[in-house]
This record gives sequence, structure tokens and C-alpha cells, in this order.
Amino acid sequence: MSYFDQVKEQKGQLFNNVHVTDSGVDTTEFLDAAAIVVQLFDLLGNKAFSVVQSDLLGNIRKVRDRHDAEPLRSSTLEQLVAAENLDKQYTATQGLVWLLRGLEFTYKALLRSLRNPDEELSDSFSIAYQESLKQFHSFVVKPIFNLAMKACPYRKDFYAKLGGDPTTVDIELGDWLAALERQVVQVQTFIQKHNYDKGL
Repeated sequence: MSYFDQVKEQKGQLFNNVHVTDSGVDTTEFLDAAAIVVQLFDLLGNKAFSVVQSDLLGNIRKVRDRHDAEPLRSSTLEQLVAAENLDKQYTATQGLVWLLRGLEFTYKALLRSLRNPDEELSDSFSIAYQESLKQFHSFVVKPIFNLAMKACPYRKDFYAKLGGDPTTVDIELGDWLAALERQVVQVQTFIQKHNYDKGL
């Protein structure tokens, strides 16, 4: 049984199943799927990634708190951000901006790994960090994340932990990452179009 089969069995939310309508990306489903990403980092098997996990969890909490406080105005991520902007509050928007950045780093790292079977995870993750999060991090945070990148397990060990038939897992991982990328790009584009990320 693969990691993705286990998530489905536990009724976990995968990005493949998040509803996206004309109103945007379903907030609760997206946050539940993002929580699965935090669990995925456990498979990397190194405490150095706890900084990445705590960052993701903290930002998920900020967005969820806003949703729970204003559920009727927060059905989708886009509605949540627009409503918070009207209220001149920015906590959840800031959390979402950083959550999306963290998820962008994740899908870039794993997509690179998937497309470059001869490349070790530490290289895939380091290059993805350069292309995503690094530009937003201070000189204090960068060394912490660089350390985490170097702490990646060997590629073969990580893929073994994903379990299941390797060919099937590659397809499942590819589908999952494609859905994750589409949703992250959609919400990031919406936020940037309306300048909701200004100063965040």
C-alpha cells in the first residue's frame, strides 16, 4: 500500500480531491490537504525539517482561525482573503501567502525529483529552495533551511517509504503534485492581481 493509499484509507484530504469552483479553491479542503503535506515531511525522517513543518502548521492555523470566525465569508480562499481585506485585517492573508510559498517550495522540490530520477533529494530540495522560499527569508532563517536541505535522506530511501509499486507511486505522486501546483498558482495569481500580498 502506498502513502497515498494510506491517506485515502484514513480519509485524509489529497489536493486531487479539493473542490475548485468559479468562486475559488475550497478553504477547508485545501487546508486539510495542506496538513497532509506536513505529514509527508515525516517521511524525510530528519528533525531538521521540523522548522518547515512548524512553519506550515502555523500558517494553516492562521487561515483556519479566520475561516472558523467568518465561515460564511470564507468558503473559498479567494473569498476569505477578499473579506479580510475589506475588514482591514491581514493575519490570515499573511498566513496564506506564506503557506502558499511553503507549498510552492514543496511541489517544486518533489516535481524536480520526479523528473530527474538520477538526482538526489538534497539537490532537488536545495534548487527548489533557491527558486522559491530563499528570496523571502532573512539571513537568520536561510542557514536553518539550508541545513534542512542537506539533511534530506537518499532518494531511494524516501521513495521506498512512499511504498507501493514504484511505477504506480510515480503516477500518484505526479497527479498529486499537479493538483497542488494548479491550486497554489491559482490562489497566488489572485492574491498578486489584487495586491493583497503587499508588504507581506
